[in-house]
Amino acid sequence: MTNTNKPVPVSIEQLTQLIQERYNEMTPQFQISARYLIDFPAEIPISSMRQIALKAGVQPATLVRLAQSLGFDGWNSLKEVFVDSLQTSPRRYTTQARRVMSDKNNHDLMSRTLATQINNIDLLKDLNADTLEPATNALLKAKRIHVAGFRASYSVAFNFHYLFRFFRNSVTLLRAEAGTMEMELSLINSSDTVVIISFAPYSFESMRVLRAARDAGAEIIALCDSKVSPLALEADHALFFHTETPSFFPSISSAISLSELLIEGVLARSGKKALSALERSEQQLHSSGAYIIAGHDVISR
Repeated sequence: MTNTNKPVPVSIEQLTQLIQERYNEMTPQFQISARYLIDFPAEIPISSMRQIALKAGVQPATLVRLAQSLGFDGWNSLKEVFVDSLQTSPRRYTTQARRVMSDKNNHDLMSRTLATQINNIDLLKDLNADTLEPATNALLKAKRIHVAGFRASYSVAFNFHYLFRFFRNSVTLLRAEAGTMEMELSLINSSDTVVIISFAPYSFESMRVLRAARDAGAEIIALCDSKVSPLALEADHALFFHTETPSFFPSISSAISLSELLIEGVLARSGKKALSALERSEQQLHSSGAYIIAGHDVISR
């Protein structure tokens, strides 16, 4: 797999585009390597090839062959792309503690966890500076919005759906239980926008939603963790979040924050009609007894 048709990339943006174009045709080992390069660009200039291979979980020779397949003379030539852009790449908090149970210092674990979560959220601006507005536009013009997230991503999708319903009722949460997904997917049409939230390992259901949305001609917004995720490669708009954490499971804190940024952008441009709808929703919740009111007998309700 050699790069015979295109010039050798000279920037991370060009390299990322080339990898995205070829990702599905790469071998599994090349995919693992390429994903690490794209997801951890700040690590490449400051780490040796052997260190990067170890972190990515591949052999050093795989990195050499990947570089050659992309048109470079070898690993050092590819690395130069990252070295040249080091000054413009966002700095990342790189602590990745993986042995929670063996860590006896709970205070240190809490500090590292909070620092990682804060860094994940801080990176949202750099990751989505150019993509948040187009995605917002897609939601604003959609006749109906369908939101999907499964397994660990379900809570993000549910929160997105819950908040959106406060000021716009033409949004549905796609579900997979009781075998009803096919019926719900059949309602998607070309005037709709579908929001899919997922991170590695990607759920089978999220890919079913992606295929159905693509077949229906709907616009697709993906909230995911990598530029070479199967969702990002096929979505019309891809927004990104990081899931790093010293804990045992990927963090969804930045995914929640990203979804709320997207909703906030839509609300800010939705005008008085949305504000009136939001006010009605609040009044209905209060009048229905949904919230506890200080001084009232909760049991009697």
